[in-house]
Amino acid sequence: MARISERINGIAGSPIRKLTPLADAAKARGVAVYHLNIGQPDIRTPQAGLDALKDIRRTVLEYSPSQGFLSLREKISSYYAGYGMRYSPDEIIITTGGSEAVLFSFLTCLDPGDEIITTDPTYANYIAFAAAAGVKVRTVLTRIEDNFALPEAEEFEKLISPSTKAILICNPNNPSGSLYSPDEMRRLADIVRRHDLFLLSDEVYREFIYGDACYMSAGHLDGIGGNVVILDSFSKRYSECGIRIGAVVTRNRAVLEGVLKLCQARLSPPLLGQIVAEASCSAGREYLDPVIKEYDRRRKVLVEGLNSIPGVVASVPSGAFYAIAKLPVDDADKFCAWCLSDFEYEGETVMMAPASGFYFTQGAGRSEVRLAYVLEEKSLERAVFLLSKALEKYRAL
Repeated sequence: MARISERINGIAGSPIRKLTPLADAAKARGVAVYHLNIGQPDIRTPQAGLDALKDIRRTVLEYSPSQGFLSLREKISSYYAGYGMRYSPDEIIITTGGSEAVLFSFLTCLDPGDEIITTDPTYANYIAFAAAAGVKVRTVLTRIEDNFALPEAEEFEKLISPSTKAILICNPNNPSGSLYSPDEMRRLADIVRRHDLFLLSDEVYREFIYGDACYMSAGHLDGIGGNVVILDSFSKRYSECGIRIGAVVTRNRAVLEGVLKLCQARLSPPLLGQIVAEASCSAGREYLDPVIKEYDRRRKVLVEGLNSIPGVVASVPSGAFYAIAKLPVDDADKFCAWCLSDFEYEGETVMMAPASGFYFTQGAGRSEVRLAYVLEEKSLERAVFLLSKALEKYRAL
């Protein structure tokens, strides 16, 4: 039998989805599963987007331009202007989800063997895409004790070598929910400027900021416009993960030309997705403000509930809709699997993502889980209660 590539053998499976077979088996046994493992919002998609999908009058579902429809790019340009960032439509390329934006940016900005620095824990798919691109990942460790704040500049400087080509951040952060302050962002800008690196900034959770936290985009940083590549997506902003519409946004002409070559090779981004995305842009703050308030309420329910469980320590997220919790167990991977295979309380259980899969550092995060607060409040309260019961029983075994 022919052998598959070493490249694919070196890519780990998704920590978000790897326990799905156990969840499916639990459901087949009649156990209800509360899903806190994946950032799939339950918030309704904007009605304008749903209506646009229902009202498609095309007689041919054609290819779109490889860089995406101009009308959609104009809408995105206007959206960025609302945040005080001036990007023209020709500085925006539509991608098949944020995932393609990440992969195409890696392939355009980095050569095989180049190094990229990111935080640890990090979004697991970055590691998979880096492996696919032949890029070496180096990480600076962030800690739950510090609420996953960005480390000092010296920690980044230690990792910079002649092979370093880029720094990658997710802000607000998945998996930790941390938000980098303006001072932290300016520190990054200084490193990028001095070493002439790319700053790849995943900002798909830009809207989801809580309390008095102050948001600064990489696009707001002075003096490094040609180094910044923003990675964006409609998935979480408008609760439409399935339309697979993302974007690469940059003033760097060479990056735009390189990404476009890859876009031309895959022909076009999703036609129907672009139609829904463009219509959803009209939803505006009337849609987003109540959604943000809803997530903020859920955030408080989850974090307060977690921290009320003996032995559990939860981070306090300032953005996105994730929190990491440290559990009183030696191996969260085993515990999360056990919750699905061996535990139920009144016919219910809870599904979480083991945080170890988000860490690049071997052995880090072994007692931590990532939780997505994408369920309504009563369901979150029940899920936290089930977690407390599961820990009670697990520790007694």
